[in-house]
Amino acid sequence: MHPETVAEEIKKLKKDLNAVILAHYYQEGEIQDIADHVGDSLQLAQAAAKTTADVILFAGVHFMAETAKILNPDKLVLLPDLNAGCSLADDCPYDEFKAFRDRYPDHLVLSYINCSAAIKTLSDVIVTSSNAEKIVSSFPADQPLLFAPDKNLGAYLNKKTGRNMVLWDGSCQVHEVFSERKMIDLKLRHPDALILAHPECTEQVLDHADFIGSTTGILNYAVKSEATEFIVVTEPGIIHQMEKSCPEKKFIPAPPEANCACNECPHMKLNTLEKVFLALKNRQPEITLDSETLRLARRPIDKMLALS
Repeated sequence: MHPETVAEEIKKLKKDLNAVILAHYYQEGEIQDIADHVGDSLQLAQAAAKTTADVILFAGVHFMAETAKILNPDKLVLLPDLNAGCSLADDCPYDEFKAFRDRYPDHLVLSYINCSAAIKTLSDVIVTSSNAEKIVSSFPADQPLLFAPDKNLGAYLNKKTGRNMVLWDGSCQVHEVFSERKMIDLKLRHPDALILAHPECTEQVLDHADFIGSTTGILNYAVKSEATEFIVVTEPGIIHQMEKSCPEKKFIPAPPEANCACNECPHMKLNTLEKVFLALKNRQPEITLDSETLRLARRPIDKMLALS
């Protein structure tokens, strides 16, 4: 089917099923364009918490759809491709993290939302890149904290807040590959461009940034800025929304070290418009979690939503 026909069929299925489509900024543009809500992890969690739809289709990755299920245990939650995982979540296996956590019994566990439902059950509060600094700062200075699974975001938060959180050694495969050398070269060729970077990037890259923030923060900064040219150091899917919001401005995706498309998330890109259609048509693949995981994982997510 032609993409326009697929999009029309998706609209019909949404109406028939009373379904809502939540899409992350890193999805392909054609998926973002048919979604009811497009946003970062915090915005999508908030949308999932508020929805009155009977069916939630999450165009994102596995941990995001799990979060929607945790917030809506009685609703049908669909993920277009169950193989759409996350390197950060994969970097933090339950047994290894539990043993790590048990070595720090006095520490509260702050887990980045980019982790599995199982890791959320071991956490005291969940954070996203949008609210992490605020939540970290909400705890007394003498309260020891443990942060997982992203060491780059954790190191950035330690630097920003003056904390000394114990960090799990995980990282995002996309944000790890951005090349400081190539980014400097790009800046030399575009001297007026501002560098906008996600805090999952390495410290060497963040040191060159004019602005560091979540995908929503990056988008909002570009919209409000008087600058007309930007180097975007995060997964380039966000550029679709940036160009829609600011068609008169120029957005340049930061290059990876290798000559490849490694700056694109291979997991996010597993979802396609056709898979969205098939998921709604067949009411699968479905996200399922046992009742105990749903109960235990809900508490730190609710705490995040309250603190946000």
